[in-house]
Amino acid sequence: MDTKFIKSALEKKKAQNADLRISPIAGMIFGICLLIAVLGAIWGDGKYSDAVLGGWVIAWTLIGVYILFALKVAAQWEKAVVLRLGKFRKLAGPGPFWIIPIIDTTPTWIDHRVMVTPFAAQKTLTKDTVPVDVDAVLFWVVWDAEKAALEVEDYRAAVDWAAQTALRDIIGRMMLADILIGRSMIDKELQQVIDERTTPWGVSVQSVEIRDIVIPQDLEDAMSRQAQAERERQARVILGESEKQIAESFAEASQAYINNPTALHLRAMNMLFEGLKEKGAMVIVPSSAVDTMNLGGLSGMISLAQNNMPREDK
Repeated sequence: MDTKFIKSALEKKKAQNADLRISPIAGMIFGICLLIAVLGAIWGDGKYSDAVLGGWVIAWTLIGVYILFALKVAAQWEKAVVLRLGKFRKLAGPGPFWIIPIIDTTPTWIDHRVMVTPFAAQKTLTKDTVPVDVDAVLFWVVWDAEKAALEVEDYRAAVDWAAQTALRDIIGRMMLADILIGRSMIDKELQQVIDERTTPWGVSVQSVEIRDIVIPQDLEDAMSRQAQAERERQARVILGESEKQIAESFAEASQAYINNPTALHLRAMNMLFEGLKEKGAMVIVPSSAVDTMNLGGLSGMISLAQNNMPREDK
């Protein structure tokens, strides 16, 4: 059985027993009255007639019963709806108040604290026909106890169902991508829609928060592969831009060597020296550069100089 139906049944059972709500103070006074009746009967035994003693016991018992059902106590966050012969009379509480038993009833006790209601939209299709499960939390408060008691049968269940239908309606009008990246927008729209529905009931919605959005596993894997491919594409684009910038830099640098072969030879000698000064280094030089710049003889001279250099003692 669905937990929501179980919760609704419990709420209705609780509402049916609201008239039988006995305050601890009234119960204590009722016990004191019974104790007075019993002690008075024991103390007056033999001193007064049975009729007098019976009247004493009945009187104190009736007083105790009246106080037991007439004295009610509402907590600081509660207000009780008092009906007299079925018609609304007043809102009572917080604190102690009196009613007339049988004539007055208190069928509903309204909680004025901020209430938290979790709700969900399971297997709801988005605008692009993707089934999603969305979990959310609703924070609301009763600002008018009279409307909450008289305008709707069960305001708690009404708020819950209003939140669910509003969430399903919003999901059905949005694309999956908008739902995944627009949680704050959904929260604000949900709050506005639910608040418009619950205001006539005396209920105000303070905030709505989306907790989780669950999509099918196959779609989640496909989106992950798509995101990975997009990152690889961006990496290749960045690499291509870098190669382009490097080529442009080389093109600008080559302009300085077009009409200055001496500078080109000096640059080539410096590059070769930097490459050969490391032991065990291998430098690949184009054959055209070896012929035109005599890099072969130069490399030999550098290698010979390195071999004739005195080694440091270890």
